[in-house]
Amino acid sequence: MSEALGFEVGLPFAFDEAIGVTRDALKAEGFGVLTEIDMKAAFKEKLGRDFRQYTILGACNPPLAFAAVTADPAIGLLLPCNVTVEEDGPGHSIVRLVDPEMMLAASPGELSPALKQVATDAHDRMVRVVSALRAKTPAEAVTAF
Repeated sequence: MSEALGFEVGLPFAFDEAIGVTRDALKAEGFGVLTEIDMKAAFKEKLGRDFRQYTILGACNPPLAFAAVTADPAIGLLLPCNVTVEEDGPGHSIVRLVDPEMMLAASPGELSPALKQVATDAHDRMVRVVSALRAKTPAEAVTAF
């Protein structure tokens, strides 16, 4: 891929602590977690396969979601903003956060000015979430993917 879909931050925390730190950083930017999908449990239940700790958080900022769906109801297909937290060895986790601007750029046709504004606002908030997580770990651990 030529452009990053989001952000990646390595955290020097065990999985459960990384989930908490991530939730706190999202909350500080007005995001709540609407959904939480435990992929380890799902793979075990549905496939009988073992997998590392890996959770998908469906993050939503209600005012931004309302503005986006009001501007274009089809945009609901791209909501909520997904954030993943995964175990990456003892005492280390990886957090990946979608870039809302890149996600909306993938939608067909021209975005309305209202949707562009929502995407920019959501992007800026996610960048601040990344900055909050980055403050908890060495700078070289933060990358785009």
